[in-house]
Amino acid sequence: MFSDSLQQRLYEQIVQIPLIDPHTHIDPHRPAARSLDEILGYHYYTELAHSAGMDKAPLDATVNPRERVRAILGFMDRYDNTAQYQWFLEIVRTFLGYTGDRLTADDADTLFDEAERRMAQPDWEDQVLRQSNLQQVFLTNEFDDPLSVFNTTRYIPCLRTDDLVFKLDQPTVRDRLAKATGIEVGDTVSLRRAVSALFEHFIRNNARACAISLPPNFSPLPVEDSELTASLGRMTPEANVVRARGVFWMLAQHCQEYRLPFDLMIGVNRRVYRDGVYQGQDLFDSRVSLIQYAELFNAFPTVPFCISVLSSGLNQELVSYSWIFPNVFTSGHWWYSNIPGYIEQDLRARLEAVPRTKQIGYYSDMYKLEFALPKYNMYRRLLAKVLADHFVRPGCLTEQRAVGVAQTILLDNVKTIFRL
Repeated sequence: MFSDSLQQRLYEQIVQIPLIDPHTHIDPHRPAARSLDEILGYHYYTELAHSAGMDKAPLDATVNPRERVRAILGFMDRYDNTAQYQWFLEIVRTFLGYTGDRLTADDADTLFDEAERRMAQPDWEDQVLRQSNLQQVFLTNEFDDPLSVFNTTRYIPCLRTDDLVFKLDQPTVRDRLAKATGIEVGDTVSLRRAVSALFEHFIRNNARACAISLPPNFSPLPVEDSELTASLGRMTPEANVVRARGVFWMLAQHCQEYRLPFDLMIGVNRRVYRDGVYQGQDLFDSRVSLIQYAELFNAFPTVPFCISVLSSGLNQELVSYSWIFPNVFTSGHWWYSNIPGYIEQDLRARLEAVPRTKQIGYYSDMYKLEFALPKYNMYRRLLAKVLADHFVRPGCLTEQRAVGVAQTILLDNVKTIFRL
């Protein structure tokens, strides 16, 4: 696993650092998995199995979960070279007691039964959190989420705003906004009141961030109130651009007013592979540049913008912007960049160029708690390797200081940036 004892020692110290995961898709009402089907239902496994030749039929909701698990495991030998296979292998070894070397469809029934037995334990959620050394978990909450009946200290709300920015032309979204705020939006004044009501609701419930995923062609710019009002009553492509810009800019103003960081996940094209599996249709391209966000970064110097990019190719630009702009932070290794080959080179560049107080090292992006451990371990192994080979061995850092850097980017910055 490690090429020398220095990397091993660093890793063993780094895994002792408690975690606060600053971006997930956890359902706080069902945070841990209740079956192996919920683990293998993660889009990485359905995408990889489908890409490797599995028909989509086993993914139909009417299929027996045991059969679906058997089908996905049946194709795992075609992608057992991937990082995602290693995540799953670590999950079943750590949480289900698997001792084999190579997973196949022959393991399906045994693992399925063992998962049902263990995950039915009343304290399973606490077991997973404890074993993962995970203290707090950020959520991704729709704007009309009531945020009720869950522990908002353990599971921290985050206002996700994609629908407000890009779907406010849809009657269903307007209806949801009216129901959530009691305000019928018809002009810029009423829209601003509605957005303020959302922020106040989220702040009352311990929200610590606002977030959005953004397409490559989006360029945030200020919009006059009269232009925004006019766009609310039109359904043309031109009006859609104005409305998206106006709503987005209003959200940034509210982040400034309410002192919330704004998580920007930049560069995703939706539904590129239209016949893909659920959540397996979106990709990136290289036509996005952070210069599209320069006006935003200049206009809101007190708003922390936590930036995630989809491609390792955009990492150099992100590093440069974080190097220059005090309010721009590197954030995690998102989606298609979240494999060791990209993480290692991107992590090294960030550590060599960006102040360590400007970096959010990692987030899991997970849908079930069981994925925190293998994902963070993947990152922590790479962090130990980069610190050992490029900072401790050349004499730039002592071992103790290297572990301090790890604590800064894994824990301390999350606490500081999100005011925890």
